Amino acid sequence: MRSTNLSRRLHHGSTGLIPAVAAGLVLAGCGASPTPSGTETQQAATGVRVLWMGDSIAGAQAPALEAALKAAGVAFKNATSDGGGNVVAGDHEVTAMAARDTWKTLKENLASFRPTVIAYQITTYDWGTARQQLSAYQQLSRTAADAGAELVLVAAPPFKIDDFYQPHEKAIKSAPAMAAKTAHVRYLDASALWGSDYAAAKAQRAKDGIHSCQQGSAAFATWFAKRLGELAGFTPAAPAVWATGAWTGDERFAELGCG
Repeated sequence: MRSTNLSRRLHHGSTGLIPAVAAGLVLAGCGASPTPSGTETQQAATGVRVLWMGDSIAGAQAPALEAALKAAGVAFKNATSDGGGNVVAGDHEVTAMAARDTWKTLKENLASFRPTVIAYQITTYDWGTARQQLSAYQQLSRTAADAGAELVLVAAPPFKIDDFYQPHEKAIKSAPAMAAKTAHVRYLDASALWGSDYAAAKAQRAKDGIHSCQQGSAAFATWFAKRLGELAGFTPAAPAVWATGAWTGDERFAELGCG
C-alpha cells in the first residue's frame, strides 16, 4: 500500500552526500546494482538471521546494514516499506491500512525466512495514542517470542517535522518512550549515535532532513552491528571490509540525490 502522501516521503526534497561518517570512512557512490526492499541475504555462518523492519528511513539504512551483517556471517532480510512499514495502526485510515500490510508481511516472513532476530526501527508513521503504541509493540514482542526470535526495537533518527508530520508530532515523540517500556525486548536508543537535532552534523541527515545518504547509512550499520553482535553473540566485521562495497550504488541513494 502506498498513498500519494506517504509515497512522497522517499522523494521529499533534494539531498546531498553528508561529508562525515564514523571512523572517517570515505564512501563511493557509483557503479552498483540496487538492493530493493524485500531482498534477503541467506548467508548465516553464525546462525543469526535478522529481519529488518521499518519505513523508508530504515530502507535507506538497509543496504549498508545488509553489507555489514553479511560480512559478519549473518543472514539478513530487508522487510522495510517506503511510506508505511508501521505496526501501530492508530486511528488514521492510511496508517491502519499500512499496519495491516505490515502484520500480514511479517507473518509471511516468519514462515519463509525464520528470523532469530526481528529488528524494528520505529517508523515515522507509528501514529496513535501512547496506549495504542505500547499495545502494538507488546503485540510485536509476543509475535517474536512465539516465533522463537528476539525482538530489538530501535529508535528512529531525528528527522525534520515538516508540514506532513506536524499534525502527528505528539505521537512521533511518544513512540520511543513506549518502545522502551515494552516487555521482553531490547530497546536501542539511537540518539547515542545521531543526537536529537536533525539539523546537526552528528545526525547525518540528507538535505531532506529525513533520510540518510551512504555515509549516514554506513555509520548506522557500524553502530547497530556492534550492538546486535553483543546481543546475538557474533563479532561484527570491520567497516573496512564492507563499507565501500557495491551497496553504495543502491538506486535509492540516487533517488535521494546523494551522489
